[in-house]
Amino acid sequence: MSPIERDRAREKRRYEKHQAKLARRQVEARRNKQVLGIVLAMLLVIGGFVGVSLAVSKDGKTTASGQPTGQVTDQPTSAVTTPAVHVAGCDTPPKVPTDKRTATLPDKATAAGKTFIATVTTNCGVITMELDGTKAPQTVASFLGLARSGYWADSPCHRLTTSGIFVLQCGDPTGTGRGVLGYGFGVENAPADFTFAPGTLAMARGSDPNSNGGQFFIVYRSTVLQDATGYSIFGKITSGMDIVDKIAAAGATPPDAGGNTAPVQPISILTVDVTEKKA
Repeated sequence: MSPIERDRAREKRRYEKHQAKLARRQVEARRNKQVLGIVLAMLLVIGGFVGVSLAVSKDGKTTASGQPTGQVTDQPTSAVTTPAVHVAGCDTPPKVPTDKRTATLPDKATAAGKTFIATVTTNCGVITMELDGTKAPQTVASFLGLARSGYWADSPCHRLTTSGIFVLQCGDPTGTGRGVLGYGFGVENAPADFTFAPGTLAMARGSDPNSNGGQFFIVYRSTVLQDATGYSIFGKITSGMDIVDKIAAAGATPPDAGGNTAPVQPISILTVDVTEKKA
């Protein structure tokens, strides 16, 4: 065999060896994908069994959560806890803010006679609100100021009531209901019949009618709140009520000493963007 033929034979062996190596890698890759697929399938099956087990446990247990109080106040509530169930579409909520946040009451003229659209992004999705500055100018002006300053960034919705009154309460960055905003104002646009329809956006307050501030609530089922002064209705939910309904369906934690509860599935406000609605 000539030197040229030997070189060609050597190159052919090298090429065949390289091709064989590539073929082995392809076989290994296919085998790894098959193993991964089997593992994922097993995890899905196990997860399904766990989900069924949790549902049975929840349905078979009677708790004292969500006892009616007849008021929507800014009383303290339980700390937000790790959810016992996971609502589809919800991500892990951010940590509760530790910085102290205060604000100054803006002039109601900034909202008077105008309508605004608030886009509230939460860890469970986007909720869109329409704010009525004609019927509740001071309330809407306050909402605008707090939204634009980032006051509610990463703040938990700290209270869910599931009996007697049906609301999800948000707006306190501390997640306790004890946060101090730094100002208060009076009631506007309270319903004469004390009835709040599903999708209503209204203000929470203490016993003082002038204690409206940063906390608000979303009504998810028709609710009657009989109070001589009433509660300010300042808007309505235009999209995203399905998110509130899912949070409500997941239930609430047992009430704390003040009679308040927190949602089993935590929901936090991440950002609030507000724009004026043009005619």
